[in-house]
Amino acid sequence: MKKKKKTLLYIGNKLANKGGTATVIDTLSEQLIAEGYRVVTASDKKNKAHRLLDMVTTFARVYKDIDAVLIDTYSTKNFYYAILIGKLCRKYNIPYFPILHGGNLPQRLERSPLKSAKYFGGAQLNISPSHYLKEAFELKGFNNIKYIPNAIELELYPFKQRTLIEPKLLWVRSFSEIYNPLMALNVLEKLLSKGLDASLTMVGPDKDGSLVVSKKMAIDKALPVTFTGLLTKKEWIKQSSDFDVFINTTNFDNLPVSVIEAMALGFPVVSTNVGGLPFLITNNVDGILVKPDDVEAMVQAIEKISNDHYISEAMSKAARLKGESYNWAIIKDSWQKVLDF
Repeated sequence: MKKKKKTLLYIGNKLANKGGTATVIDTLSEQLIAEGYRVVTASDKKNKAHRLLDMVTTFARVYKDIDAVLIDTYSTKNFYYAILIGKLCRKYNIPYFPILHGGNLPQRLERSPLKSAKYFGGAQLNISPSHYLKEAFELKGFNNIKYIPNAIELELYPFKQRTLIEPKLLWVRSFSEIYNPLMALNVLEKLLSKGLDASLTMVGPDKDGSLVVSKKMAIDKALPVTFTGLLTKKEWIKQSSDFDVFINTTNFDNLPVSVIEAMALGFPVVSTNVGGLPFLITNNVDGILVKPDDVEAMVQAIEKISNDHYISEAMSKAARLKGESYNWAIIKDSWQKVLDF
């Protein structure tokens, strides 16, 4: 007899319809629903206080009817949302699964050891989308941790073979200081100073005022930059065929879905070597890794890809192959095994 699928509460920042970037809660909740799970989500409130209140009241409304709770867990202020929901789960003996996000979670373990021990230690399992965080947590003595990477619907990402590369750069992230958008502008300026016909398109909403700063720099230096603001996934994927190299300039990271998506689309990726990126990108095979904020190294990597069509072609194919390994059709079995407790 077929086992009945569980009813889940998914706690996270579900802000894609409120001007925010789509996050894992937006995609994973829909993927689990398609597999037959009943999923209640919270919260889509923009105001942080209202969001926390909505998370708690939603828990109070449904806790008698749910089998487990998934909790997107970050290292900054949102960490305390997760702590509170975890405490409620333990009080009412509901299994919960923190999903680990953010390259700074290892530092959070250092800063909040007692809260971390109760929250992560009391979980049914901690789900790590990257080997980077899995290893970091295991070093701190957490054994209840399972690696399940972020997944994409591969059929949504048409492969374009990049062969004759021009430095038409694409950057896709929220404009936040930790993602270092100014590095992308500095890279563009350096490429132009070398006489290259380079351009840059930056896709994403403002998070902390970094978009305003970036636009001012682009105007002051007369840089050929297009700022699209927030685009839907479908919109930026459609536009992606106009670009040749995907750059990722972050100072801290875990396993960014935008980089997985770029690889699936056939982009050679040039990224800073931080957090979970070296676990995703095989250097000089399906992308190139450089030191954080090393503008010259990123410029040289872009030139390397642009100057040799054999390298760009091989890297494009290898990137697509890596992207295919993150297909939901493959990853969903791991989730089903975890939720079949």
